[in-house]
Amino acid sequence: MRAAIRFLLGPLFAAVAALGLAACGDDDAAGAPPPPAALTRDAVGHFCGMTLVEHAGPKGQAVLHGTDQPIWFSSARDAVAFTHLAEEPKAIRAIYVSDMGKAQDWDDPGATNWIDARRAFFVLGSDRRGGMGAEEAVPFSDRAAAQRFVAEHGGRVLAFTEVPRDWALGGEASSAGGGGGGGSAPAAAGGHTH
Repeated sequence: MRAAIRFLLGPLFAAVAALGLAACGDDDAAGAPPPPAALTRDAVGHFCGMTLVEHAGPKGQAVLHGTDQPIWFSSARDAVAFTHLAEEPKAIRAIYVSDMGKAQDWDDPGATNWIDARRAFFVLGSDRRGGMGAEEAVPFSDRAAAQRFVAEHGGRVLAFTEVPRDWALGGEASSAGGGGGGGSAPAAAGGHTH
């Protein structure tokens, strides 16, 4: 009798186990986001085509599905703009920005001081300019550090989802109630000057 039950249930258990492994395989395919890459002297900005180390202020990087190689940005604002541009890929596995609360100083944000951009607190409207001379989205992993920055440099603190699309693409945080509008050409479309 036991042998008959094992004979009948064996294929059922094998099928359940196979389904479980297939589900795990799907998770592995989607995978956890890759860790941020360390900034090197060879990193070149996606929009400006210049090496990132030539620019002061926070930087950004994005990793798309199907690759572990980051797309580099000479400013955190450009990294945010990348997520809004229709012509850019939307298969983003991870997007990181410099954590300026851990940076040595404005000129050297650090090679490994990265924070998930979607969890960062951004200061918009400060007196600090980004890598290409445009108004910057200054990122912090800690809201209190962002507030201390605001006390010294002005601006306001926003979450990633609160950064206005129009501002990210070229508007100024101080215009139109902070919603952007007006301003220069989109940062990602060459509105920066060097």
